[in-house]
Formats: sequence, structure tokens, C-alpha cells
Amino acid sequence: MTTNYNPKKYANLLVEYLPSVIQTEKENEKALEIAGRLMMKGDHKLSPEEGRLLDLLATLIEDFEEKAYPMGEKSNPAVALRELMFEHKLRQNDMLDVFGSQGVVSQVLNGKREISKAQARKLSARFRLPIDIFI
Repeated sequence: MTTNYNPKKYANLLVEYLPSVIQTEKENEKALEIAGRLMMKGDHKLSPEEGRLLDLLATLIEDFEEKAYPMGEKSNPAVALRELMFEHKLRQNDMLDVFGSQGVVSQVLNGKREISKAQARKLSARFRLPIDIFI
């Protein structure tokens, strides 16, 4: 990929895809889809303009995912649970057997309530994951 690019072609790509700061999971999925299509072309087939767009999308995606899925020394059980529910296409109602009520599920997912040890054991069994993910 060369550093020379045509600003008009790049502007046309920007208008076509309308990249912006990613604020929702749906926007992230769209950016990932576009980035995936560009990556499928391979570095040697990308135009300089497409390369810049791919770099921009990668930066936007990384920024969103660092905020949405923080990694670090301290785990976040609520984030882990939300992600597992998304991955398994579960709704809050699907978690009533673990938490007992819609209100408790909501409080846990919003980080306003800790997951109890009993709930962590049930989640560990349900998702077949170590219990410490939920504590």
C-alpha cells in the first residue's frame, strides 16, 4: 500500500461508508463487516484510499471495543455476562432461573448489583466456564 492517495477517491469512499465514532454494537458490526470485506481483498489489491479507510475503521473498532469490553487486571462479571448473553442470543427473561427476577437481572447487567456466589455457580454450570469469571 503506497502513501500516495487521491483525496477525491478517498472522499467518495467516506461518503459511501460514512464512518464515524462507533457507539453501539450494531455500528461496530457494520464497521467489522466493511473492514472484513476490505481485508478479503488483501494488502496488495487494496487501493491507497481503501487502505486508509481500513486503517480508519480499525482505529474506530479498536476504540469502541476497548471501551465496550475492557480488559485488565480486574474482571467485570457484568460485562462477561452481557457478552455471553449476546453470544448465546439470550434475553433477560432467559436468566430468570439464575437470578429469580427481572429486576435483579437488570441490576446485575447494569453493574448496580454484584453476582452472588450461588448465582455465579449457576452461571458457571450454564455456560460451562470457570466460576471466577462471574465473581
